[in-house]
Order: sequence, then C-alpha cells, then structure tokens
Amino acid sequence: MIPGSPLTAQLAEIQGMGISADILRAQFEHHLRYTLAKDPYTATDDDRYRALTLAVRDRLIERWMETQQTHHKKNVKRIYYLSLEFLIGRLLGLNVINLQMEETCRETLAHFGLDWVALRNYEPDAGLGNGGLGRLAACFMESLSTMKIPAIGYGLRYDYGIFNQRIENGYQVEEPDHWLKYGYPWEIAHPEYSFEVHFGGRVETEMGPNGREWKWVDTRPVIGMPYDLPVVGYGGQTVNTLRLWSCRAAEEFDLEDFNRGSYVEAVAHKVQAENLTKVLYPNDNMFEGKELRLRQQYFLVCCSLQDIIRRFKADDGGWELFPDRVFLQLNDTHPSLAIPELMRLLMDHHGLGWDQAWEITTACTGYTNHTILPEALEVWPLEMFGRLLPRHLQIIYEINGRFMRSVATRYPLDGDRLRRMSIFDEDHGKQIRMAHLAVVGSCSVNGVSQIHTKLLQERVLRDFADFCPEKFNNKTNGVTPRRWLLKANPGLAGLITDAIGDAWVTDLGQLRRLEPLAKDKRFQAKFRAAKRQNKTDLAGYVRARLGIDISPDSMFDVQVKRLHEYKRQLLLALYTIIRFNRLRDNPSGDHVPRTVIFAGKAAPGFFMAKLIIKLIEQIAEVVNSDPLMRDWLKVIFVPNYRVSLAERIIPAADLSEQISLAGTEASGTGNMKLQLNGALTIGTLDGANVEIMEEVGRENIFIFGMTTEEVEKRRGSYNPWDVYNSDEEIRRAIQLIEADFFNMLEPGIFRPIIQALLYEGDRYMLLADLRDYIEAQHQVDTLYREPSRWDEKAILNVARSGKFSSDRTICEYVSDIWHIEPCECLTSVGLACSAEAL
Repeated sequence: MIPGSPLTAQLAEIQGMGISADILRAQFEHHLRYTLAKDPYTATDDDRYRALTLAVRDRLIERWMETQQTHHKKNVKRIYYLSLEFLIGRLLGLNVINLQMEETCRETLAHFGLDWVALRNYEPDAGLGNGGLGRLAACFMESLSTMKIPAIGYGLRYDYGIFNQRIENGYQVEEPDHWLKYGYPWEIAHPEYSFEVHFGGRVETEMGPNGREWKWVDTRPVIGMPYDLPVVGYGGQTVNTLRLWSCRAAEEFDLEDFNRGSYVEAVAHKVQAENLTKVLYPNDNMFEGKELRLRQQYFLVCCSLQDIIRRFKADDGGWELFPDRVFLQLNDTHPSLAIPELMRLLMDHHGLGWDQAWEITTACTGYTNHTILPEALEVWPLEMFGRLLPRHLQIIYEINGRFMRSVATRYPLDGDRLRRMSIFDEDHGKQIRMAHLAVVGSCSVNGVSQIHTKLLQERVLRDFADFCPEKFNNKTNGVTPRRWLLKANPGLAGLITDAIGDAWVTDLGQLRRLEPLAKDKRFQAKFRAAKRQNKTDLAGYVRARLGIDISPDSMFDVQVKRLHEYKRQLLLALYTIIRFNRLRDNPSGDHVPRTVIFAGKAAPGFFMAKLIIKLIEQIAEVVNSDPLMRDWLKVIFVPNYRVSLAERIIPAADLSEQISLAGTEASGTGNMKLQLNGALTIGTLDGANVEIMEEVGRENIFIFGMTTEEVEKRRGSYNPWDVYNSDEEIRRAIQLIEADFFNMLEPGIFRPIIQALLYEGDRYMLLADLRDYIEAQHQVDTLYREPSRWDEKAILNVARSGKFSSDRTICEYVSDIWHIEPCECLTSVGLACSAEAL
C-alpha cells in the first residue's frame, strides 16, 4: 500500500488512526440525532456524553473485530482471566487516551462550546467490584491489551454494583447503585452466545459404550447471556474483550400457572433466576457462606467454560491441543469451581476419560491467592453444595480421594497431614475448602507480593508448598500507568514527558531517568506546582460536596481504602486525636498544618468498620469546629469512594497511609498509585510496602511498627493494657473516646471500640504499634518543614515506581506461567473468520 494514497487514508480513517476533529464531530452529531433522537435544543449534557461515547466506540469497533479475527487466523493461545469482580470505573477518558485522540475530542467538543473533562464525568462508575481485587483485574485487562497479549476477561454483569455510600449523622447509609439505569453505551449484547446453566437435580448412572456414564438430571436451568466491553490497549492496536454474563430465566413464565390465573407463580422462576446477577456482594474480605454467592460463582464458570470450549472447537478440535490454546487464570478462589466444571464438561459432554480430563484441567489452570485472613478463605457447607451442584460434589470427592492417596504415599501414617490437606474440612462441620481445591487443580499458585507469597508457603498453605513446591511463585501486583498517572494526573504526566519523553507510558521503568532531576530546583518547583494544583482541585471538590474549606498549603494526609479493622483506619484516628490534644495543649507551638483525609466503604454487615466511620465523622465534627484547629488541623471523610474519586484524591496526596498490621495485607495497590503520584509512604512492613521500601530506599519512606515475625512472637504475650497504663498520651486519647467527648449527644456508642482495644485483646495490635507510629509521624512533620528535601524524596518515589506497573506483572505471568506470545493485530481490514471465533 502506497503511503499517502487515498486507500491508505481510507484505511486509516476506518481504523481510527489520525481521526480528524471534523470526522469525530460528524459522528457525534450523527449519534445525537439518529441514535438518541435529539437536536441541539433538546439534548442534555448526558445525551452529549452518550453521543460522544458512541462516536468513540465507533473508532474501536474495527480494531476490536480485527483483533479477534487476527487471533482466530493465527490460532493463538489466549489467557482467560476469570474474576467475580472487575472494578473498571469510567471508560471514556481512558479509552480516548489509549486511542491517542484526546486533543481531537477536546477540539470537537470546543466547537460546540462543551468542555471535554466536564462531559466525560457524566459517565457512571461501573462499580463491578468491591476494591483491590476488582481494580487489579481491570488494570490487568488494560495491560494485556497494551502488551498485545490475546486475552478475554470473564465476569458478571451485575445490575447493581457496589452500593453508593451516603453519610447521615456520621453513619454510613447504603443506597443502591443502579449504574445500568439509563443503559451503558460501551456494552454490546450477544444473545447468540448464550448458554444454559443448571442447578439442583440429581445424578444418575448408566452404562454407555465407554463404560459407566453420569447424567445430571431434573435440574433447574437458567440462561447466561453475554455482554461484551472493549478493552483497548495504549496505541489502540489491540482491543481485547471483557465478557460479562447476565442471568435470564430459561422460560419467561409457566404457561400452566398463567392459564390457572396464578400470575405471580407464573413469573416466580423468572424473577428468581434473574436475581442471580442482580447485585454484587458488597464485601470481598469476609467470607459468608451465602447460597446466592455460590450460585453466582458457578454461573460465572459454567458460562465462561462453555464459551471457551465453543471457541476452541471452532479453532482446533483436538483435545490434546487444549492446554496449548487455553489458560485459565483464577482471580482468587471465587472462580475455583472452574476445576470440577471443566472436568464435568470434558467427561460428561465430550467423552474424555478421567486421566486425560485431569491432565488437561491441571495443565491449563492457574490460581492467584489474594488473602491470608482466615475469615476470607472460602469454605462451602457440604449440604448446600451437594444440593445445588450434586455432580460437582461427586467430582470433588474423586479429586480429593486421588489426591489423598498421593499424599498418603508420600507421607505414610501421617493422619494429621491428610486431615490438614484434605479438600474437605471435617473439623468445623462438613465443608469444602475452596483454596485447597484451587491448589490441587492448578499448575501454578501465586501470591501477590513477596511477603504474601512467603506467608502462603510458610503458614497458610505450608503443607501444599512442601508437597508440590514447584507450583508456588510470586507475582507482585501492579497498576496501569495509563489510568493512574496519564489520565488521573495530567499535570505531573506532562511534566514527566517534557523532562524525559513519553516512553514511560508503556515502559514505567523509564521513570528512573527522573532521578538526576530530584535535586534540581527548577524541576522541584514545577513538581510542587503540579501537586498544588491537584490539591487546589481537590479542595474545590470538598468545598462543593461537603461545605468544608481545606487549605492546599496544608499537608494532605490520605488514607483511602475499604474500611476494615486490619487496615487500621482506627490507628490514624487515634493519632489524629493525639495531634488534636497536642495542638490544644500548645497552640503557639511549631506545628505543621495537616488535613487528614479518609475515604472508603464498609461492608453493610460489618458493624465495627461502620462504627469506625462514625468515630472519624465525630472526630471531624469536633476538630473542624474548634477555632484553635482552624489553621492547623482538619479532618474530612469523603463519601462514596470509587475509581473516579480515587482519581481526584490520589494525585493530591502528600502522605500515603499504608498502616495495616504486618502479615495481614496481601499486597495493596493503593500504595502503588499514591507513590506513582508523588506521595511519600508512611507504612508497616506489610504487603507491597516491603518492596516499595526496597525500591525507593529506607531513607525515602517512613517505616514503623512490628515485622510479621515480631507480630507472631509478641501475640501470645501481648496485653494492650500494658501500653494503656504506661503511655499517658495514648491513654488520654482513648479516654476521650471512652468519656464520649466526641459523641456527647449519643453516649456510649463507641464502647465496642474500647472493648475491642482493651478488653478483647486488640486483635490487630494497634496499641502495640501506636507509639512507633507517633514517632514516624514526627519524622514526617520534620521533613515537611523543608520543602526542597520533601520534594526531592517525592520525586525519587515517582522515579523508582517502575516496578509497580501492571505491565511488569503481566510480563511475569506471561513468561513464568502462561507461556503465551504477543500478537500483532495491525493487518488488513476484512479478514475472514467464523462467528464462533468471537
């Protein structure tokens, strides 16, 4: 093809490369008039957002189809990422950036007198996840596309996402998040790829040509219908697919009930079936053995595996090739039913024997563990599991029996080991341990930070690590720099690009080239100006939403994450009280002005987490109304934390609070986002904090508290009363809570917090770490008084954040586990393929 020829220009236009503002403007007007039936006089800003989204989506369609066609033609191996959560947030801004057409959008909208940034904020956050696990899945999918790795993500299309949080009289109030209320312009429904999913019933056996065959009969079916979202990588060359399943009734209504006049009964099954994907469970760290949760998990893997097998048979057909074309990555134990389900499909539907089916299943399955908290490890009651999935229970019994035989052969007469390693837990009622099933049925088991993987091998899954050490490996989490720097912080991103070029966007290690500029006064001034602008923007948001004035000249001390006792928001609350007391005792002292910013949602059923929110709100009410605090201390809780709000808060942060008890946080990714945006970390040696410290240097991070080894050593003899009785400053802070100082109109409401801290052993050892935390905060103040030194360390943190790109994490998965090759997708338009390949 000749450069500059009409055909080249036409192809570029079709594929969206170098699209002009005139073309985009025409498509915008077309969708406004012919898709939404609006003219310039009747259109709302929401209409204009939708018209622009559809115009941008048009730019993706050809590339999206071409990606799938190329993958089919080349018969590539694909990674299938199974996750019950994908916290994707808003897509318009990121997709436009990855298509490298942001200036075109800005120019197009300016023609109509519209602001690009304001319009894109009309998009609802797609809250299909609770927190880190779902956000990680979204980062991974974006990195897979950027790195041109053939991939499909599978999840659920919840009608209601993570709840909207409102604060009323200091208490969290949950409201439904009907994010689909007005439709979702990014998604494309594919009813032709729907599948039946069965529950209940019983299992029969009969003799077939190949011996005994098992039949799952008398089931209650539902239908899984897919909705596809495009996942565009940076540069727009690869557009992978996120396929989300929505549940439909197998029959619209029962005709016999309808004819008898029993109208409610006639549609009862339809309503019950469609409730399956109605709502996201609002909690990803406290296991609750709810039947709906189990139904959701099976629905996800059943639909996804049928879809994967359909695509495989369209491309290949020979089962010996299945592991060469397919790899299933299980994002935590939620999709671990994929193991018995794949066995069932291979044996019962496709006639394979046990040994061949097991060899295929284990060869193409990997398991990522995300927790070491006992309450988060999934177990299912045997009775409920057998009632819903009787055939799968049979298969799991067989898996366990064969596995127990291999363990017994290795360790004869070691009954305790067999009991510990069994998939079935007989010690706490009859239960199925899903983490054990995931380990037994996978070829790879990885943790998500070095310390987390070490704890898995030495504590949580020690017996398995001894038995099959070759399975265990570490893949430290990462975040996508396209969303969390290029989009969220354009001021800093532009400064970096001006200094070192834009190669960092796809190679975050390039940020190391900023190190020589860390002491450069002119660069520091520009860096400080970018940070201050972000703080000013956040201050404006807080003033508009909460009616509270916060000063951009104060230090923004930020703890933003899900509310949980182990994350220790209470530790920062206690320190805030101590700081309050110090300011009242010595108002004329040399203090550093500080704004303490909390944000995060507590699971609706998590009483203590919700009570901590109430305490933070009451502390804020007292502090913010005290005239002595006006210039020195403010406390705010920003409601309804979500991806779009994180994109406002994180670029404005000066100090990143990562203060979980050592040995409780698997990794964390908020710590990485905050570091990337120039915040200094105050934290414990927990999760990825350890690796952040290794990257930035101990002198550029504020580390405090016990190590995991010290926690274990001290736990047996730890008595929080010893700290309370020996440290007057800490005792005084607790006494203010105990005396209802912050809640005089609601006396006694914080007694459960005092009870947990002093009378129930202080499970997460806040008081044990509090004095060291106070001293670390003193170091923070000392450094902040020297702006040049603070800026130097902040710049070094940015420069040394390259390891924490999700691109690096995906590279390690690709080379160590998936063994998959990138696939270039810039080929000719119109490549032929079957519909089954999509």
